[in-house]
Amino acid sequence: MDARLGFSAAPIAFDRPHAGTVAEPVVRLRNFVRRFGPNTIIDGLDLDIAPGEFIALLGRSGSGKTTLLRTLAGLDEVRGQDVDVPDSRAVVFQDARLLPWKPVWKNVSLGLKGDAIRDRAEAALKEVGLGHRLDAWPLTLSGGEAQRVALARALVREPRLLLLDEPFAALDALTRYRMHDLVLSLWRAHLPAVLIVTHDVEEAIALADRVLVLDKGRIVAEERIAAPRGERSALSGRLREKLLSHLGGGDHGADVLRFGPLAEAAE
Repeated sequence: MDARLGFSAAPIAFDRPHAGTVAEPVVRLRNFVRRFGPNTIIDGLDLDIAPGEFIALLGRSGSGKTTLLRTLAGLDEVRGQDVDVPDSRAVVFQDARLLPWKPVWKNVSLGLKGDAIRDRAEAALKEVGLGHRLDAWPLTLSGGEAQRVALARALVREPRLLLLDEPFAALDALTRYRMHDLVLSLWRAHLPAVLIVTHDVEEAIALADRVLVLDKGRIVAEERIAAPRGERSALSGRLREKLLSHLGGGDHGADVLRFGPLAEAAE
């Protein structure tokens, strides 16, 4: 049974530095536009992400998800636009992107500065359950282990913003659900703001505080989920259908996953 689902329309309360004050957003975009030649990929987009907020971004292929993620990751220039993102950020991609000629701990510590680098890498690997694989070579890892190394590499930097670009899409169903639990435990421990890009509606509902639907470069729907994770089954069907209607109307979105294999069994 997949007991992670549930939905409530009530607003979410985020941690704030002082009672009565509202924390400044970690990410702030206003009227953001991205064009490639004559094609407008992002069209007048506004977005705020609060400190510690967990957001899922859904959308068809070509909706602008990757372009938005590249902007937040600092991979594309944003000169002359109202874009505010933290310098402290990290990205985990669908492909773990490990260097095969470096052992696991050196992949995690890549680019780190300061003292006790191996100790810091070891601590991060222990957090993701791979403390025993410090000196392993990337080609000896399973897909799930490689993604856990990628998570350790991101979180060892203590980012204020963690970007996840379909990081579990290539994993089998059971490994994917275990990775969901791991990501949530790491998020609770480190409290970065998180944006996960996904095609999986069930994944978005299970993980996020807020689900956004992007279409033709605009946010066309926003759903806040206040029910605790683990208590989201009662109203998940209604929310799922609502999100799918935004993703493609009657065809439910040609390239959006409608049902997770374990969630269907739970209903």
